[in-house]
Amino acid sequence: MEIPGIRKESIAGSGILCGAADRHSHIIWGVDDGCPDSAESLSALAFMESAGISDVWATPHINEYMPNTTEGLKKAFEALRAAYTGPVRLHLAAEYMLDTLLLERMEKRDLLVMEGNILLVEASTWNPPVDLHGILKEIMSAGYRPLIAHPERYRYMQEDDYASLVGCGALLQLNLPSLTGFYGETAREKASALLRKGMYSCAGSDCHRSATVAEQYNAAVLKRGTVRLLGQLLKKNLT
Repeated sequence: MEIPGIRKESIAGSGILCGAADRHSHIIWGVDDGCPDSAESLSALAFMESAGISDVWATPHINEYMPNTTEGLKKAFEALRAAYTGPVRLHLAAEYMLDTLLLERMEKRDLLVMEGNILLVEASTWNPPVDLHGILKEIMSAGYRPLIAHPERYRYMQEDDYASLVGCGALLQLNLPSLTGFYGETAREKASALLRKGMYSCAGSDCHRSATVAEQYNAAVLKRGTVRLLGQLLKKNLT
């Protein structure tokens, strides 16, 4: 319920993005459903630069429908680095669906990870993976730390499920647009609750298009308390 007279701020206008790392984006052009061309990628990076973001992780999809290869993504990432001349530091990882292709790549040690062997993974928004905790256990037994992308968007997960994930050693990544209502009211409420409980370890834009992320980040919808908690989250050390 909206309360009249409560001052609200935008993600970009609040200043909390200054020096922050974006841990989830699809800014490499032409490799998945993200930026379609170099102009779009550079436009997205220009906006992130203007918002004060210091580091951006490119995390293209890898799944059975988009079976990107490690070498192919490395080449595409180098093309992005060559095209971008600004101050934002660029890093490469990937967003892996919790499917059989991930298990195959993991067995071959053929994965693109963040520092500390942190592996960004996602699940279906609508249907839970078969034996989720078993898969996470396999990931951790192989020496990786699972970072679960945008858990607030998983409609089948509730408070106990999130607590169970964190309890087993998984990390949770917030999609910042969830807090603006971009994915609907349920995702917004879950994101707000998880943020208040301190259950997130990092955040990202999940940027696919520059205009979309600019609209999300410039919308004045965040209460002061949310801005304060986001500021604390964005200062966290992921490892």
